Amino acid sequence: MSRTSSLLALLAVAALVLAACRPATPEDPSMPQPETIAYGPGPDQVLDLHLPAGDDAVPVVVLLHGGFWRDVYVRDLTDPMARDLARRGYAAVNLEYGRVGGTGGWPRTFEDVAAGLDHLAELDHPRLDLDRVAVVGHSAGGLLATWTAARPSLDAGAVGASPAVVPRVVVSLAGVNELTRAAEERLGAGAVRDLLGGGPDEVPDRYAVADPTRHLPLAAPWVGVHAERDDSVPLDMTTGFAELLREAGGDVTVEIVAGDHMSVIDPSRESWEVVLGLLEDHLTA
Repeated sequence: MSRTSSLLALLAVAALVLAACRPATPEDPSMPQPETIAYGPGPDQVLDLHLPAGDDAVPVVVLLHGGFWRDVYVRDLTDPMARDLARRGYAAVNLEYGRVGGTGGWPRTFEDVAAGLDHLAELDHPRLDLDRVAVVGHSAGGLLATWTAARPSLDAGAVGASPAVVPRVVVSLAGVNELTRAAEERLGAGAVRDLLGGGPDEVPDRYAVADPTRHLPLAAPWVGVHAERDDSVPLDMTTGFAELLREAGGDVTVEIVAGDHMSVIDPSRESWEVVLGLLEDHLTA
């Protein structure tokens, strides 16, 4: 078996293990069923809209799942978070996007995240308060969440430029926030190089758009939450990015919590309560 085939097989097994370990959140029959909405023609260009009970306009939390941007990982990773957020009075948007090995990679992954977020404005939904939007991403999705707050500073014509929806806050949960550094360190078995089609020296123009460290300060406050025992994404991917952002004059909050890489997206863990408190601070004031 080739090295590539072995890696793909390992990723497939990892996806199955993740699915088995994924926190189960029971369905609540009193809650409206989520609506799946297409924001483009592709099979991955969809989002699940989870609304709380009632008729009032509510804050919006957009969720971006992780998985090193590879297509063996899908948005059901963040389903438990979406359901819990809806029960707590938020409109939760569980956003899918093209991933490496499928429809994604450069520039599609970033185009999809931008299009999915901006599609919320096109919906003109009476219950979505787009003045109170948080984008929350886990791991690889943490990078994408952080990038959504870099979009206003992108040059006209760049992928993701001229956003229709700008978050009030972005929350990176164990995020791969320093993209160039992650590529140089071959984090995730070269996941960043796979995403962007090469290293920083090979495709520098892509890193200039995709790496949030090139666009500091961000257009929204940034919150980094990372578990102290994370062995998938180094803790200093959060603390190091936070220091860069502080030096640039950005609004930064960092919370180091107990647990491992998956703890921060598990609604049954104390770390999720930390995330909820941070969202409340930024969206309900």
